[in-house]
Amino acid sequence: MALVSVRDLEMRFGERLIQRGISFDVEPGRIFVVMGGSGCGKSTLLKHMIGLIEPAAGSIAYEGADYWRADDRKRLQMREHFGVLFQGAALWSSMTLLENVCVPLERQGRLDAPAREAKARELLGLVGLGRFADFFPADISGGMKKRAGLARAIAGEPRLIFLDEPSAGLDPISSKKLDDLILRLRDHCGAAVVMVTHELPSIFAIADDGIFLDADSKHPIARGNPRELRDGCDHPTVRAFLRREDVPDPVPEPGASDAVGADALNSRREAG
Repeated sequence: MALVSVRDLEMRFGERLIQRGISFDVEPGRIFVVMGGSGCGKSTLLKHMIGLIEPAAGSIAYEGADYWRADDRKRLQMREHFGVLFQGAALWSSMTLLENVCVPLERQGRLDAPAREAKARELLGLVGLGRFADFFPADISGGMKKRAGLARAIAGEPRLIFLDEPSAGLDPISSKKLDDLILRLRDHCGAAVVMVTHELPSIFAIADDGIFLDADSKHPIARGNPRELRDGCDHPTVRAFLRREDVPDPVPEPGASDAVGADALNSRREAG
């Protein structure tokens, strides 16, 4: 059984359609990437999947249970298995890194205070921040904040980790280190990862599967391994995105250019 199953999802803001017809599965232990240009609805899809926005239509099921048809108690149980890293890391600025990582552990209520602190220090060590446990977010770099956010995201030993633009704002070296860390954490936790990004090096380095959302058609236009899509997808938008090429202009229908020219000439005559 798939860990996550999205079927015929439709996303809207009021009457404005964002995307429709989104369907895919995420398998345990896999890294699934949501791709597409700016404004296509990638982060909005993530918010639907973590329970922040209710879909206009369709379903999102976790291990066969429909999230949006479940009662509040069942939804809370599902969310306990989610780990989330938002784009800006979303660390509490008034808390140290250690205290930030302790937040989900305290919410679970399974460990006493000394055990929570020991667990949080272990996780910070896992992401290379063991020496910075008593630092505040303002005292560390952007890449370190992302790593601290990852430590907090996996604190509850989630089966699903959601990452929203994890490499945004990072230099290439920091981005590569973060990619390597995501792979290690996936292997360490045995979790599936759903990642929203438009960073091609990250996409090709760590993604097993993915879906491509198109802002113009407001519909997914490709699905599969990003490297295979780059090398073999026939859709010009997907190919251009993954190869960093210009999207070719559409080929006009026979006689269309003559008609356009005639219309333009008539318009100028009328204007004159």
